[in-house]
Formats: sequence, structure tokens, C-alpha cells
Amino acid sequence: MEVLRRRGMFDVRRPGEVVQSMRDAGIYGPFTTILAHAARRDPGADAISDERGTLTFGELDAQSNALARGLSLAGFGPGTVLAVLCRDHRGMVLSLQAAGKVGARVVLMNTGFAKPQLADVAARENVGAVLLDGEFAGLLDAIPAEIPRILTWVDQSDDVDASLPTIDDLIAANSSEPPTPPTKPGGLVILTSGTTGTPKGAPRDKVSPLQSAQFLDRIPLPRDAAMVIAAPIFHGTGLSQLMLGWALGNKVVLLQRKFDPKATLAAVAENRAATLVLVPTMLQRIVDLGPEVLQSIDTSSLQVIFAAGSSVSPDLSRRTAEAFGEVLYNLYASTEVAVAAVATPQDMREAPGTVGKPPVGCRVALYDENRRRITKPGITGTIFVSSGLSFAGYTDGRNKETVDGLLSSGDVGHFDAEGRLFIDGRDDDMIVSGGENVFPLEVENLLVSRPDILDVAVVGVPDPDFGKRLRAFIVPAPNTTIDPQSIKDYVKANLARHKVPRDVVFLDELPRNATGKLLRRNLSNIE
Repeated sequence: MEVLRRRGMFDVRRPGEVVQSMRDAGIYGPFTTILAHAARRDPGADAISDERGTLTFGELDAQSNALARGLSLAGFGPGTVLAVLCRDHRGMVLSLQAAGKVGARVVLMNTGFAKPQLADVAARENVGAVLLDGEFAGLLDAIPAEIPRILTWVDQSDDVDASLPTIDDLIAANSSEPPTPPTKPGGLVILTSGTTGTPKGAPRDKVSPLQSAQFLDRIPLPRDAAMVIAAPIFHGTGLSQLMLGWALGNKVVLLQRKFDPKATLAAVAENRAATLVLVPTMLQRIVDLGPEVLQSIDTSSLQVIFAAGSSVSPDLSRRTAEAFGEVLYNLYASTEVAVAAVATPQDMREAPGTVGKPPVGCRVALYDENRRRITKPGITGTIFVSSGLSFAGYTDGRNKETVDGLLSSGDVGHFDAEGRLFIDGRDDDMIVSGGENVFPLEVENLLVSRPDILDVAVVGVPDPDFGKRLRAFIVPAPNTTIDPQSIKDYVKANLARHKVPRDVVFLDELPRNATGKLLRRNLSNIE
């Protein structure tokens, strides 16, 4: 609580407001509670900006009241599961707010879903209605026709059924007075990335101030400023920073529904944003714009670039510092364990490639294959985490492995002598080639540091002699010429012989999902 008090998250001179917020959290859940707190504090302050303009906290609160009333009249409330399939805009935010106010459970769908994934998740989570953007209407024949649909955003180019209701219709038709409170929060389900199959559902039903403290302990997010969020809100990174941004009195800028690196920087400049929230692949595309473009846009207002979703390569952290100064903070977290570690600019300067140290309230430990604790620096083991916010199990009843009260993150890594954590790879990505263990990330970080390579992935493919051999998939930089042998020679000159790819394949782009996660399984059959 000291971290929250120091950062101004609550005012000890207003104990009534603290009590009210705690009471609201037990009724509505954290997302709706934070808006209510901000609306009481300063209803006229800007809350969000998107392509349709700006809404204040008071306007957002009133419109979500009207939408909640519309949902309630349509029969949605406690016991209902609402699937939300939206890009980042006011419709997404209003849908989450209204669901909280009627006590409905929300499942945040991935905007990169194909029909089979949408159908599987909707059936598993017992979805009772779908709130979605018009661009995704073509996916709807994957779910039963009797499941109601409500449109959250419609473009003229969208091929949608004109009879479908919109959230604007419901807002216009209903009073903006607060609806009757539900008896308890409906809860929220965030889906895993689905890089190895159908995404699993991870409930986020806990309400704890620890979540804010764990971010603010090591990341100096500014107050009362503008925050540009490029990371998708349907995933933990964008959603958590939206809530934290509001709690700090920030205006959240959602000016693009599809990521564009130059437009993102323009939004920073236009709003004099102090914070930029994204995933590392987005940051990579920004720095790849090159010095001429980067220097032509005034981003001097940036105090924090917040990147999460994967570790930041040493090359990317170096190039980011050269372009923007020492403002990059990298969060290591997962859908299941929540917050695990944060790397500050100093961490990345002194130990390139680190994901930093655990913040307040977090414990991280490494265990070997026999689940014995590893305490020596430099020894790789499976990463286990306790954050106070770790989930209690997937919605299908399965769970992650637990040791000594800590939950497996699914990654392997090591600590250095100063206690900084490094990610060596996913535990299921390890390649055994000729009896030697290889984690692709080390090879990928080496290759992506070359100026003639934009993106790279290394996978293991069957080999009659070695069991598995390494195959590198490379996206060359524009106007460059690379041959496979030069790639092999480069790896051989810098890493052990068994880490040299036997095959090198050039692609125009790598398969990634909407949060930037690499879909390795999609590469396994590419020769």
C-alpha cells in the first residue's frame, strides 16, 4: 500500500473515497471501479480519444450506464457470458464498462481468430451473446445463430446485417442514470495466446491493489498526462495499462484500430504523450522506420515506453535507447502468473537481454527437471512465479504446474549474479540436436542484431542423423542481399557449432498473432 500511496493512487485525506472504491470493487470488479473513481474525482477530464473524438470520464460513465440498461433489458446480466471481439476503440471500453455494471462475465476474444477458434472458445465458455466490430461479422456463422449479436463499431465497408443492433442504438434508447448494481462482479476471462492450439481461458476474478503496486514499484508511469496504447486491449498488457492509466488520471489515446508504426509516433507527438504502451514486435517495427523518420517526429514528451508480451532483445533495447533515450521498461508476465519481473532502462543497459527483477509482492524461482531449487547464477531452469495475482486454473479445469506454492510460467531462464532474470526460451521450444540442448531465442537474438535482418525464427525439424536440426526463417531488410551460407557462418563465428542452423529459409514475414506472439507451429512444414 505504501507504493500506491507514494504514487498518488489514493489520498489518505479522503478515506471515504478509498472505502467507496473498495466497496465498488466487490460489486463491479476492478475495470468499472476505476472508471467510477475517476469520474467522481474529475468528471470533466478526458478519459479516451479515438477516431470518433474524445470522451470525458463523466461522458464515458454516463454512456456505459445507458448501455448497461440496454443490455439488462435485453436479458443480459448475472450468469450471462458476453464475448467481446473488438479492436481498440470506445466501443470496446464501453462494452467492458457496461458488462461490469450488469454483473455479466466477459470473455475477451482475440481479433486474430479464425472461425474454428471462435467456435471452440464460444462453446467452451458458454457464450450467451457477442459484442463485436462489424469487420468480424464474417466469423459469426461459426457460432449458433440463436446467440445474439451486438455491433460495437461499423465501417461503411463492413458487410453487416442492417438489422443487428449497435451499442449506439442501446445508448441512445436508454437513460444514463446508474443501473441497479449487481450482487457481485461478473468476472473477466483473458485468453492465452493460443500459439500451440486453441487458446485457453484464464479467469481474472481477483480484485487486489497488488496489481497496481507491482507495476508502479519499478515503472514510473506519469500522472495526469496522455498515454498512447498500441497494444491490444483484449490482452493483459493493453487492458492492465488502460486501467492503470485511468487510475493515475491519464487520458488514454486509442487513435488506430490497426497498428501502424508511423501513425503511432504521430499520435504520441499530437497528444504530447508521456507513455507509450506496446508489444516488442511493435517496438521493433517502430525502430525499423530508421533515423530519418524517427527524427522527423517529435516524441520528446515520452517518459516511459512500456513493452510487454516477450523479452526485448539486446539489439532492440540498444536501438530504442538511441532513438528515444532511456525510457524503455520491459515487463515479463503471462496470462497465468500475471506480473513476474520488470527490466528498467538501467537493467537493460547493464545487462542487455534481461527481463529485470521481481517487483514488490512477486517471487520468482528456478527449478531443475527434478524440481529441485536452483540458486546458482547462470544455471538454466524452469521459471516459477508467485505474484499474488496468479490465476487458480483454466476455465476448462486444467492448471499449470505448481511447486512450493509457485506457478510455472512455461519458460526456462537463469539469473545473473545481481539477481536479474534472463529468459532462455519456452520449455517446450527446446530443441535437442545431436544430444545437445538448444534454445532458439539465443540464435534469434544473435541474428536479429544484424542490420540486414528484420525478423527471425528458429525451429527444430526432424533429422535422421541428429534427431532434430535447426531451421532458421529470416525476413531480410529491404534492399539487402543475404545468402544462407553467410547466415550459417555468422552463427558459427559467434555461438557453439551445434547452434548453427542447417537450413535457412527466407520469408516476406513471419506468422504472428495479434499480440505479436510467434506462431512456431505454422513454420514446421515450410521447407
